[in-house]
Amino acid sequence: MIAFSLTNIKDFMSHLLLSDTFDHFAFIEGEIVTFNTFQIDGFIQKDFFDSDAELPEYSPWKNVRDYCFSLIKGKRTPLSFRFIFSLSGKNIERIIAQNSLPADPQNVQGLYLNIHYDGTNLSCVTGTSFKTFTMDKTLEHAWDEMVEKFFVQKGIDAEKA
Repeated sequence: MIAFSLTNIKDFMSHLLLSDTFDHFAFIEGEIVTFNTFQIDGFIQKDFFDSDAELPEYSPWKNVRDYCFSLIKGKRTPLSFRFIFSLSGKNIERIIAQNSLPADPQNVQGLYLNIHYDGTNLSCVTGTSFKTFTMDKTLEHAWDEMVEKFFVQKGIDAEKA
């Protein structure tokens, strides 16, 4: 786990809401507090769809980004918000393979980004969750490094907190 202070809030919000920077992440859940509190569960309700196609467990961020933007945009800054993203299962397998890690992708619950704005400060905390107990922290460290590189690659100003 690593915590980042996101120092350029306006730039980060542009990445989050106006570009495809985070579109490939799964959206787990979110909460936006403006004139009301809006809670969004990213779990896909498969009964809603007519298709027999294989659907992911959670919506990709790109499918809820515009809705979240519509709740946040305006003259007044939100009182707070928080979003939880996860790396997709395919990308979890990729990070394990690329780093030759001993982890079994089937035992990984998720590799998470927890984004939180408290009305003044914007932060991001990484997280790793396994379905089984493990003392091995190599995947956690690889995930933390990947997020750091991702922020640098995308030009996101982030300082380790």
